[in-house]
Amino acid sequence: MPTAITNEIRVHVETQYQEEQSEPLNDLYLFAYHISIQNNSEHIIQLMRRHWYITDSIGELREVEGEGVVGVQPILRPGDTHTYISACNLRSDMGKMSGTYTFERLENGETFEVAVPEFTMLVPVRMN
Repeated sequence: MPTAITNEIRVHVETQYQEEQSEPLNDLYLFAYHISIQNNSEHIIQLMRRHWYITDSIGELREVEGEGVVGVQPILRPGDTHTYISACNLRSDMGKMSGTYTFERLENGETFEVAVPEFTMLVPVRMN
């Protein structure tokens, strides 16, 4: 599964097709993604914003930007890990996401970006 390390922050992603919540006949494919963010730096940091690029196999590109992740702006001390699960709907059975998180170092207010590695969302039948 995709992993990226930026500024000593490790981001790991796993995806899963949500067959029971998808409607292929209506071009609706739902994918869950599980993200783990590990603070390997010496700083206390807070995740302030997210910025996603979502592309499906029919060429539709969406951008999503906002505060925090799933309604929270977690604070991570050195060695802490924050995990969360969210979802993305596509109009095709294959797509990808990538993006960035904006963090703030709490001791000095400095902000910095962390890459979220590109990850694919793929209906299992497409893997055959």
